[in-house]
Amino acid sequence: MSDDGDYASKSPTRMTAGAAAEGFLPRGSSPKESSRKSSSPRGYSPKGSSQKDYSPKPRSENERTSNSPQSIYNIPMIGGSPGAEAPTAEEQAAAEKDAAEAPVQAENGITIDSDQGSFFDDGYETDSNPSISTSLASSMRNYKYENGRRYHRFREGRYNFPNDEMEQDREDLKHALVVKLCQAYYFAPAYNIQNILDMGTGTGIWAIEVGDQHPEATVLGVDLSPIQPEWVPPNVKFMVDDIESPWVHPPNHFDLIHSRHIVMAVKDWPRLLKNAYRHIKPGGWIELQEIHHFPQSPSDIPLPADLPLVQFWDLVAQGLDNLGVDFKRTLSLASMVRDCGYANVTERVFHVPIGTWPKNRTLKECGLYWKTVLMEGLSPIALGPLTRGLGWTQAQVEAFLVGVRQCMKEGKDNAFMSMHIIYAQRPWDDV
Repeated sequence: MSDDGDYASKSPTRMTAGAAAEGFLPRGSSPKESSRKSSSPRGYSPKGSSQKDYSPKPRSENERTSNSPQSIYNIPMIGGSPGAEAPTAEEQAAAEKDAAEAPVQAENGITIDSDQGSFFDDGYETDSNPSISTSLASSMRNYKYENGRRYHRFREGRYNFPNDEMEQDREDLKHALVVKLCQAYYFAPAYNIQNILDMGTGTGIWAIEVGDQHPEATVLGVDLSPIQPEWVPPNVKFMVDDIESPWVHPPNHFDLIHSRHIVMAVKDWPRLLKNAYRHIKPGGWIELQEIHHFPQSPSDIPLPADLPLVQFWDLVAQGLDNLGVDFKRTLSLASMVRDCGYANVTERVFHVPIGTWPKNRTLKECGLYWKTVLMEGLSPIALGPLTRGLGWTQAQVEAFLVGVRQCMKEGKDNAFMSMHIIYAQRPWDDV
């Protein structure tokens, strides 16, 4: 971990609440212009899902606690499905110990489980809530369909991956993974927050949960696709826009700007970081959360170059490079943030296991999540970069993926990917 200031010792922002209700704002519209329909926010419960009432009404403290991400993602709990027998005191204590140790191990080294096969007998499972959509003008819904998947139409080609409901489910599972692994929505020590921006908000799940956590703040999520739910906390709004275009927000406005999983889309990082700098208040913070998608081994021995999984990510990177995106940019983001004038730049690196090889049960479950995310994402991840960027046909892509899937199913290499969390501050004296 690198730290330009004394902020690394600050405790991360913990997760304290779930979701409530409100509406969606396309760019340039007002609340009256956005029609409403009854629907509930997307989300994941790793041990099962339940239908909640998200109508706008006051909630008791007990209700807030039950809707917390600790409850949603079962962070301190051991495996099992709804209705399963409650854990014993010893099991609960062990689960809480594992949950507390998980982020520490993820940063400092994961202990390998010598008995990996027993995990699937413990009742672990993942589940998702039903997909929902928002009601918007037909122009916003004018999607593009390619190779059997749905893509955004606004600023077509800026993002080379699908935005259909299958992909939204996968994105929400990625969110569940990150909050389970880190047990925090963000690490930047931002205080007295009034305005938050979520760049590349996707399904809006981070913005929704942070908005519920900070009812005193206004949270704005920006994305190329209008795929966010309509019923969200009253302090949360969404805008369809391109974060690499000139911003419509006032300068010196945001206390916290957040982004996650946008390294596969951003073409001009210096421009984006400078834009963010201008729109953060002096003393405000930016936080970038990005996974370096190139598998590594806990032994520090490089994985074989001819391993299908290694070849897969190399080809995706080549395709994106031809499309103007540097997919390996994650490793240099901290230095770029520093070069743009930010102070107190801190980088924390977490290991995200692929599969159930960790001994720690929380990390074991995170590994199951991540392997599921990757297995289900092989086709949507590959199609755009390989067909658009490398000129492959869909048939060629699917034929290549047969070997990649087999490699992942075998999972012999105890591989992981590194997640880099970089947070930095605009200097107080830069007025």
